[in-house]
Amino acid sequence: MFQKPPTVSSALWESSQNGIFPSIIEFRRPQLSALRSYALGFKFDHEELPHKGRTSILGTRICASYKPKPEPTFRKQRSHPQNVDLPPILPKKKKKPYPIPFKQIKQAGRMDKKLAEMGIEKPLYPPKNGLLVPGLIPVAYQVLDAWMVLIKGVAQLLHVIPVHACSECSEVHVAQAGHEIKNCLGPTSAKRRSLHAWIKGSINDVLIPIDSYHLYDPFGRRIKHETRFQYDRIPAIVELCIQAGVEIPEYPSRRRTNPIRMIGRKVIDRGGFVEEPKPLRSATPSSLVDLDTCGASMRFPPPLLTDVPRIAQETMDAYEVVRSGMTKLMKKYTVKACGYCSEVHVGPWGHNAKLCGEFKHQWRDGKHGWQDATVEEVFPPNYVWHVRDPAGPPLRSALKRFYGKAPAVVELCLQAGAKIPESYKPMMRLDIVVPDTDESKLVA
Repeated sequence: MFQKPPTVSSALWESSQNGIFPSIIEFRRPQLSALRSYALGFKFDHEELPHKGRTSILGTRICASYKPKPEPTFRKQRSHPQNVDLPPILPKKKKKPYPIPFKQIKQAGRMDKKLAEMGIEKPLYPPKNGLLVPGLIPVAYQVLDAWMVLIKGVAQLLHVIPVHACSECSEVHVAQAGHEIKNCLGPTSAKRRSLHAWIKGSINDVLIPIDSYHLYDPFGRRIKHETRFQYDRIPAIVELCIQAGVEIPEYPSRRRTNPIRMIGRKVIDRGGFVEEPKPLRSATPSSLVDLDTCGASMRFPPPLLTDVPRIAQETMDAYEVVRSGMTKLMKKYTVKACGYCSEVHVGPWGHNAKLCGEFKHQWRDGKHGWQDATVEEVFPPNYVWHVRDPAGPPLRSALKRFYGKAPAVVELCLQAGAKIPESYKPMMRLDIVVPDTDESKLVA
């Protein structure tokens, strides 16, 4: 036990020894210096008054809480905002921003270089070491099944819901007639005063095809420009599911049992190069057709009018499953995208095919500027204008700021009778009243 300092009162000393402090205790400077070494863990709040050339401490309050604050037993739900602006259109004469801050990329590179100089192997975990992640194999199968349902549903809905595409640019519109918004950037847009040249749209206008090279061994030899025709091009979603554990006899993939070893960026043990086996093309040729959007509208007949709402809801649900599953897979498996064009490669390193023709491709000798890909680059949403009345008057340029947008699949399923997911409502601006053309000038 500690002895009571002579300058501290007996009542205060007994309270401190029993572990009980009053909520507010005021005492003078001698008592403060004596009790400071004993009352550890409590908060002191000094009160000072300015005097001529000096300050004096009037007293100190010791505050102690008897009961800790209880932790909240529920999480605050995040409500969706009222209106959300669409992501900005990136300029083509500039490289895309990095999804990971460049400062973190440089820091990780310095750490790898430091370990390589010390001769220490780089720590790798599945799937970075070539092994599968068992927990993501069911997710890969769900994504592939939902992808086939999505292709079939969109192909059937295109027979019922008209989709228009511009023949000069990438604009798509889902309604009975094309809109009149002057935002065409095609080569002959000046002659049409930036109006679109509408034609009948296809499934590739709703689901933008993003293909990738299929690799038997993603950690094997890299694709060169001279050997690019020796590899098949399949949808990037399908290639990601194959590398995540989906078994397709037509597209075999190497399944490692021993992890690869790396020092820095150099692979020191990959288990040797294995010759790719011949795929079983004659096994079930119909299974390959269902994985691609090419000719999907011809394969599936028009549905019955009574089945359209059900097909629309199934297509909407499949779209959400594909997006959420792709987000889970891409958090673990590496997917690369070019920072200048729309090329995508599924694997730890990008290929060496010189096919980039975008901004300053001469400086790079046609090679792609690889960086980490985002879900929107592998599975583009393809935003279109939201039409509240598909059979009403076309959209106008004067009221453009009052219209909302939605992914093409969501807009297509919505007009077919599906329910709108809550996450897309702020983007569609459903709570905004669209004024007449004359009234828009009076809106602030």
